[in-house]
Amino acid sequence: MKKITIGARGSKLSLAYVDKVKELLLKKNHDLKEDNIVITYIKTSGDIFHDKKLSEIGGKNLFCKEIEQRLLENKIDIAIHSLKDMESEENKNLFVGAYIKRNDPRDVFISTKYQNLKELKKGSLIGSSSRRRELQLKLINPNILISNIRGNIDTRIKKLEEGKLDGIILAAAGVKSLNLDNKIRQFFNTQEMIPAAGQGVIAVQCRKNNIEIKNILQNINDNETMYCATAEKEMLRVIGGDCDTAVGSFATLKNDMIRLRAQLFSDDGKKNFDYEELGNKSDYIKIGKKVGEKILELAGKSFKKK
Repeated sequence: MKKITIGARGSKLSLAYVDKVKELLLKKNHDLKEDNIVITYIKTSGDIFHDKKLSEIGGKNLFCKEIEQRLLENKIDIAIHSLKDMESEENKNLFVGAYIKRNDPRDVFISTKYQNLKELKKGSLIGSSSRRRELQLKLINPNILISNIRGNIDTRIKKLEEGKLDGIILAAAGVKSLNLDNKIRQFFNTQEMIPAAGQGVIAVQCRKNNIEIKNILQNINDNETMYCATAEKEMLRVIGGDCDTAVGSFATLKNDMIRLRAQLFSDDGKKNFDYEELGNKSDYIKIGKKVGEKILELAGKSFKKK
């Protein structure tokens, strides 16, 4: 078999994702040997401009577009992304060939001083780069202040341990992937903090016309994750969401029935709208579309579609 080139970001977390995908590829494709796999690391706009808000440097697809460009140019065969970083509307020539079994989708609270968010006193400073998290957190504890914080997980934890913040909010999946579980003080359940669409999911992308690679990726695809994550991303596509949109979307699958819940905040952050739909898993895209349409209807003029 010819060599397969995988492209990914060079962060510690991305390296962990690459290792996981590589292990699955070798386990599920017996013709594939370790010598057949080449890894190339690619810097993205999101990595380069790490001192600015994502909305200030273009908003959408900042951690994926350079990797996707290499894929389109035939310089790599497979791209590995965190699904929540991807555009909800995929390039027509590209295809997510595998959704890796979802890791923990929850958000977590990390602090050196406090055991949970409700303990925080008025004026306590929490680090987060997400508008969704900011507004959800203030529903739990309205006394806190939010400081925009970007950078990789290690950088954020270092700022916390230097005493610059009272706590930080991160995705459980990333923290667990780096074996930093001991830093976690509180897990937020998916009802009180609905995660970002695709949170906890590794997406493995290829060119749509590359049948050989599509067949290889099909062997590592997790169907349950694919149904749920695609429904979540479809909801996001319908509302025109980007990195600055305060919206959560989370689906679960049980007995062939998919349940999708979404929460959208008004542009001024003062109101939030919640909608849930249950249907057969075969209708996962229709369910995502319906939830998106219904939540836009509930929000009305308080939310301006991007």
